[in-house]
Amino acid sequence: MTFTASKLLQTPASNQWKQIGIRPHHGVDIPLFSLHSAQSCGIGEYPDLLPIVDWAAEVGLDVIQLLPLNDNGPESSPYSAISSFALNPLNLGLASLPHLDRMKSQVSELQNLTNTQRIDYPLIEEKRESFLREYFKTAGHLIAASPDYLSFLSRNPWLENYALFNALKIETKWQSWEEWKPEWRDPTPQSYQLLLKSYRDEIIYHSVIQFLCFQQLNAVKKRAESKGVLLKGDIPILINRESADVWRYRSNYRLDFTAGAPPDMYNKEGQKWGFPLYNWDVLEQNDFEAWKQRLQVAERLYHLYRLDHIVGFFRIWAIPIDKTAKEGFFLPAEKEKWLPKGEKILNMMLTNCAMLPIGEDLGTVPTEVRQALAKLGICGTKVMRWERMWEEDKRFIPVADYPVCSMTTVSTHDSDTLQLWWKNSPEDAQTFATFKGWTYTLDLSPEHQREILWDSHHSGSIFHINLLNEYLALIPNMTWPNPEDERINIPGLISDRNWTYRFRPSVEEITSNAPLADLMRNLIS
Repeated sequence: MTFTASKLLQTPASNQWKQIGIRPHHGVDIPLFSLHSAQSCGIGEYPDLLPIVDWAAEVGLDVIQLLPLNDNGPESSPYSAISSFALNPLNLGLASLPHLDRMKSQVSELQNLTNTQRIDYPLIEEKRESFLREYFKTAGHLIAASPDYLSFLSRNPWLENYALFNALKIETKWQSWEEWKPEWRDPTPQSYQLLLKSYRDEIIYHSVIQFLCFQQLNAVKKRAESKGVLLKGDIPILINRESADVWRYRSNYRLDFTAGAPPDMYNKEGQKWGFPLYNWDVLEQNDFEAWKQRLQVAERLYHLYRLDHIVGFFRIWAIPIDKTAKEGFFLPAEKEKWLPKGEKILNMMLTNCAMLPIGEDLGTVPTEVRQALAKLGICGTKVMRWERMWEEDKRFIPVADYPVCSMTTVSTHDSDTLQLWWKNSPEDAQTFATFKGWTYTLDLSPEHQREILWDSHHSGSIFHINLLNEYLALIPNMTWPNPEDERINIPGLISDRNWTYRFRPSVEEITSNAPLADLMRNLIS
């Protein structure tokens, strides 16, 4: 189904489109953890986004897309959340904390943790946690007595369960909740109340940290609104088995299965993600309250959101716990079941959340799913290198032919950057060069990379968003000498390099670089 811009106002997402504005939107995709500034302590922090927002507005961008910012515990993957709601304390801006007078020297020491090419999560987690514990001793009681904090508690009923879960996880050195003693693993209402009393101080600690995280990210959203910039969050469809949500609300999940992806041309073994499936029957019986709450918390922080693996709301690759990805199957299997199921869930999201979703519909996606998204007014994602007539002669689709209701991008956090793709996929690169009328070269020239980026901002899509490092690659000394070091994540590979990417330039260098600013303005003009 093809839509013109005006027809978006006739879809179920019309209210969201009215708020966003039906016009071309241009933005950058930034993993927050990859940023570093003179103030940050080992990893990108929420306040690091404030100058990025100002810079975006100055160069004509109106969207900043972020990877998930949920608390993911000891995991480095932002897609492995231990809570549907809680923000990651690792990104809390330590230098921006209130009542910091006595600890400024310790902040200065922590800022030295930023001086490495890659992020050392274990070291950073240890040092930052030690600092926050000491900080809480001196300032926690002041924050916990403030009217703003008490208001935050009353507006976030999920907080108590998350804080208790964290307390128990720390007490057991992050042992699986499935191995906890019975009164912790399966608490009765009475034993749950006893746990809340026993861990009261620890619960206050985690609650105060969350209050500070939300306060800082809210400040970013306010700055963005004052500059006409939209914040685009990322809401993963699934959640960690080792999460507060699964522990406390087990009936919402199918723990006998794990989600994944079937074998395809990119991964012949398929993928097994380890995350449980939703029990959609139970969720629907409860009027989808868990998802409504999740979206309502997120809309306080963002204006748009990337809806991860959107096909999974229709059908998902279900793998029995003891089987391989190849032995999985689609659940539900019948189109008569999964098509109306997915439409009902997405309609619920549109009805109960002011944010506009943009679907991640990459990989093997039935045509009916993309038709359903268009009918609902939800954008899909067009990665230029994968937009081809696969069932015909595999020719590339001209970007002018991309539908209005879509987002164009040249790469994702899970893929090679443009330069790496050109190097690692020479057959595809040659086909693309022919498509563009270029003479093929082994390396992607700056001129050709610039043209690809220009095309991405002048496609038929209404959204045009690329990873920031795709632009940095065109400015001397703004990316690492080895292009492999610009890769953010390799799906399906357990590696210490995944999610440890740090931008070579600091926030200060990014926002003050005149050639970069000129490049951005010229690409979107």
